[in-house]
Amino acid sequence: MQFDVRRFDVYRKIPKDLTQPTTTGAYISVASILFIICLLLSELTSFLYPETVSELFVDDPTKLVERIPISIDVTLPKMKCDFIGLDIQDDMGRHEVGYVDSVIKDPLNDGEGCRFKAKFQVNKVPGNFHLSTHASSEQPDSPDMTHLIHHVTLGDQVPEAADLPGSFNPLINRDKREANPTSSHDYFMKVVPTIFENFHGYTIYPYQYTFAYRDYIQYGHGHRFIPAIWFRYDLSPITVKYHERRKPIYSFLTTLCAIVGGTFTVAGIIDSLIFSASEIFKKFEIGKLN
Repeated sequence: MQFDVRRFDVYRKIPKDLTQPTTTGAYISVASILFIICLLLSELTSFLYPETVSELFVDDPTKLVERIPISIDVTLPKMKCDFIGLDIQDDMGRHEVGYVDSVIKDPLNDGEGCRFKAKFQVNKVPGNFHLSTHASSEQPDSPDMTHLIHHVTLGDQVPEAADLPGSFNPLINRDKREANPTSSHDYFMKVVPTIFENFHGYTIYPYQYTFAYRDYIQYGHGHRFIPAIWFRYDLSPITVKYHERRKPIYSFLTTLCAIVGGTFTVAGIIDSLIFSASEIFKKFEIGKLN
């Protein structure tokens, strides 16, 4: 007896002359196909574009980095560049007046204003950095620290494509040009260490922060102190980690099979119910319903 491999076919075919197409079945089939296409496109998009997942650690995995890079860009429209300098202080005893490395001063308003840019590093302890006239050998007659902040960022630059939640540059476009010209400005920054790791293994260490603000006129020993722009920072012990996660291929294929099989199964049940109901109704109309 010859072996017939067709015995293993679990998808037995029914001759077309034994099947009956219906208009309702056609509509359900078309609707099912459109529904499957929409779900498949949605799943494909979800598979191709990874999601970003966040975690919290009561630790600082960036502890191998002893210093935090900082970049600032501030416009002072009523202070000459000759008077402006950057001072850095922290709880480890650092006290640097007139930091000059990686500092760029661009004169504005015919030399009456200044755009101040600087990149520097600070120790990972509470401290402050501030723009002042302390390092200038000659003090201005009427110091005016009104300003516009273009950015203050800490740590590595976050790629725009990452689209991370959080506050990595909340001081952007902070406008204090209409403030009291004799006031000092305090920005109290709560800094949160952050890690971003994409699914290719690329890792950066930015820092996000929130801030509180106050302006004030400071007096001491019977005279008014020269105003300054202070950025006082403190680090949180909590570290936030963002990492990209993509569905594994087997999960994607399983979902595709579930979509196709599930849709056709449900559509078949609906079509059978509608067909059975219509047959019963026809029998009822001709009086053959027993």
